[in-house]
Amino acid sequence: MKHLIVIIFVLFATAVMAVEPHETLSDRKLEERARDISKGLRCPVCQNESIDESSAEIAADLRVLVRERLVAGDSNQEVVDFMVTRYGEFVLLKPSAFGVNILLWAITPLMLLIALVIGALFIRAHSALPGKIQDEGLSDAEKAELEKLLKS
Repeated sequence: MKHLIVIIFVLFATAVMAVEPHETLSDRKLEERARDISKGLRCPVCQNESIDESSAEIAADLRVLVRERLVAGDSNQEVVDFMVTRYGEFVLLKPSAFGVNILLWAITPLMLLIALVIGALFIRAHSALPGKIQDEGLSDAEKAELEKLLKS
């Protein structure tokens, strides 16, 4: 039973370990807002983790910055806009699908479609060649020369 309690504690504690106690706000509502915002911002070092999960130093700095902006009275969207203005859209774990980013969202299906068309054209062009050669057959002169080569 003791082992089960320890395992449960460790599993739940790992999600909380990134945010240091000195980073947390005393106001619970502001802290919840900060955690929600932090879950959507990418750690520049880890790149596939949010700053809420990351233990990198820059993630800690970004968490503190988010909390400072909230204490200053910014809304959640203003904090995110500030971070995007300062660090670019790379800081967002889920970048928007507008503007230049629409190209990034659309390029994958577009490239798949182009590859399928090129593949179909290639297969069609090469599958027609053997049929044409067989249909033509050998001329009488070629058959005579082939017989001559096979006998010698």
